[in-house]
This record gives sequence, C-alpha cells and structure tokens, in this order.
Amino acid sequence: MGPSELTFRGHDGTKPTADAYSPKPAKPWLSFIRPIRYLMREKRIVFVLAEFRSANSGGKIPLGLKRKGLRIVVTGGAGFVGSHLVDRLIARGDNVIVVDNFFTGRKENVMHHFKNPSFELIRHDVVEPLLLEVDQIYHLACPASPVHYKHNPVKTIKTNVVGTLNMLGLAKRVGARFLLTSTSEVYGDPLQHPQVETYWGNVNPIGVRSCYDEGKRTAETLAMDYHRGAGVEVRIARIFNTYGPRMCIDDGRVVSNFVAQALRKEPMTVYGDGKQTRSFQFVSDLVEGLMRLMEGEHVGPFNLGNPGEFTMLELAQVVQETIDPNARIEFRPNTEDDPHKRKPDITKAKDLLGWEPKIPSS
Repeated sequence: MGPSELTFRGHDGTKPTADAYSPKPAKPWLSFIRPIRYLMREKRIVFVLAEFRSANSGGKIPLGLKRKGLRIVVTGGAGFVGSHLVDRLIARGDNVIVVDNFFTGRKENVMHHFKNPSFELIRHDVVEPLLLEVDQIYHLACPASPVHYKHNPVKTIKTNVVGTLNMLGLAKRVGARFLLTSTSEVYGDPLQHPQVETYWGNVNPIGVRSCYDEGKRTAETLAMDYHRGAGVEVRIARIFNTYGPRMCIDDGRVVSNFVAQALRKEPMTVYGDGKQTRSFQFVSDLVEGLMRLMEGEHVGPFNLGNPGEFTMLELAQVVQETIDPNARIEFRPNTEDDPHKRKPDITKAKDLLGWEPKIPSS
C-alpha cells in the first residue's frame, strides 16, 4: 500500500466493494416524521398549529396562546431614558439585553431587573463591535448632556458615528429592526419656529456642541444609507428635552441644574437674558413614542417632544416656587452656540403614529 493510500476501517477492516454496498430500505414516511420531530424538539409546533388555525379562523389567534416575546437590545439601557424603556419592554413580555458602558448610565437604574430571566446586562462600549441574535435594536447610547459631551467631545462623536455604524452592521447581519434616538439638536439654532422634520437646521460644524449635534446628524445619515443601500429597517426619532425620575441631579441639563441648585440653597443660574425657550416632555410620554415608532411602518424622522414652550427664566421661577421660594436667580453670560428657540411640530407623529404627550408641561 502506497503512503498516500487511504485505509478503510469497516467491521472487518477490509475495503468495501461495489458489490458489498447495500442501500437503505426506502422509508417515504420519514420525510413526514423528521420535520415533525424537529419542530417538536425546537418547541415550534404550537406556533405552526396556531398559524394554521389562525389561517382558518379569519386571522384570530386562539385564546390561551400568548404573543411571543421579542429579543431586544437597548444600547444605553442603564441611562435615564433607556432604563424607562427597558421597564416597558420587560412589562410587555420581551427579552431585553441592555448594553451600556456606564459612562453616564447607572446600574441602579436597572437593578430591579437583575433576577428577571428576561433581562440581561452587558457592560460594553458600542464603539467596539458586538455579536448578538436579536429582533430589534433601540440605539440610545451616547452622552446627551452638555457637561458630558463637552468634557469628552471625541468620545461623544465616536459613539455617534462608530457606535451607530456597529449597531447598524449588527442590524444588517441579523435582520433586526433598528431605531436611532436622534435629537432636536440636529436643528442647531433654528431659523424656523416651531421645527418640522423637513427643516434642515442651522448648525455650527466647529462649535463646542458640534460633537453632539453633528454626530447625531451623521448618525441619521448612516441610518438612511443602510436603509436605502442595504435594506435595513430603520426608524429615526428626534427627541426634545425630557425630564422625569432617574435624571442624574448633576448631569448638567437645565431641569436638573435648577433643581440641584435650589436644593443646595445655591443661586439658580440663568444664562443670557433667560428668554431662550425649550419644550419639556415627561419620560413616559417619550417612551410611548419610541415604542410606537419601532412597531410602526414609517421610517421617520419623527419629532418626539411636548409643544408646550417655556423660557429659561420661566422654568427657573417654576422650580423656585416648587422647591424654595427664597431661592435666588442669578444671571450669567450666555454659553457658546446656545439655541435661542426650540419647539417641536409634532403633526407628523400625531398623524402617522397616533402619538402626542399625555402629561402637560404646564
């Protein structure tokens, strides 16, 4: 036997011959049995039967069969908005994976889910690729407070661009629907008031806020490129100012700033003349809008905000009356690139999503 000749090891150690070949007896019934065994093993037979029965009963799902929960990733899910979204998804019966690097997120926001088998927490920075099998991706990860994104502008724009690229790549690979939480900051210092989704904005590309503003504009571009070029199902939300439980008191946003200063008996700082306007929505209204957008059939972008408008001085006075009537209001020079007006036109969200805030801002 030559060195390259194969050795066959059968029952008798001899080479099989053509005459020794014995075909298996024909068993046509196996072509029916094997798929049934597979379905039973995968526990999918109940869903097959449900679909069959549904098709023959006018599309009604039989009573007693619950909706199958989705497997959902929420990046930035330990943050202020993300943790409230996680609460709603878990309550709906979905399996939720929170991906957070805890740059601004906090474990305390999701600790109440730690013993829930439908919840998983992964400490991970989205600027690095991540491989998961999921049905939907809510991409919230990004520093959203001026204090944080001015402190680390490079990280902010990397999260917006590289992080969004990674999550869009994941959505493409696994066929997941992708929702990007963009921001009203894409309108910059708007020359149109209120702002509609078709307004292109007035943004300074080299200002101190640009890492966030232009980063989110780039993220929207990437989402639409993946949608048009790779067929990824995307949804885009432009979020306006939001408040509610789990806001970090030192995160640098205007509501938490005023509250923190009033509680500490410090002067409440109003920049400029205080006539700049903002619109504030409660976090539960925002979460409802995000979920409707994800489950709907429209790409967006959609403004999600409360059209009620406050000047910064009016907001400071509301906090003053609520927390400490003796609190002092102090005026300081305005910050660079601070928008003068900000108010959403939510007609599109009302018409296509059936959404509007339920909690009034005044």
